[in-house]
Amino acid sequence: MEHSKEYIKDLTYKINGCAIYVHKELGPGLLEKVYQYCMAEEFRYKGIKFEEEKVVPFIFRGKKIENKLRCDFFVEDVIVVELKSVSELLPIFDAQIMTYMKLLQSPLGIILNFNVLNLYQQGQKTLVNEWYRKLPDS
Repeated sequence: MEHSKEYIKDLTYKINGCAIYVHKELGPGLLEKVYQYCMAEEFRYKGIKFEEEKVVPFIFRGKKIENKLRCDFFVEDVIVVELKSVSELLPIFDAQIMTYMKLLQSPLGIILNFNVLNLYQQGQKTLVNEWYRKLPDS
């Protein structure tokens, strides 16, 4: 199914809303796995379809390579979500999620860093790629 930029925008808003709720309830300073568990619970509560620890397929020279690449969440088969609980977001995190997006043919990725005081202002980063730019507006 072809998605639109409007659909992606609305879904991004829902994902960020879940993250803000989890962050308000738990605060900063916990392990990433705690936030991951709670995000999964919040997605279920909100009726958002997702795959947790989604294996990211990797093909090299036409051969599927068995690997350990996993994204934290693949939401509605369209958005990659990576969770962090770090003091600072590093450029390698952007590269990681962009690779996942490429391999999953996902138009948008969200990095959520829960180790901040205000998730909305400091802990959320959205990335798009060529698949996003090709989507219809609505």
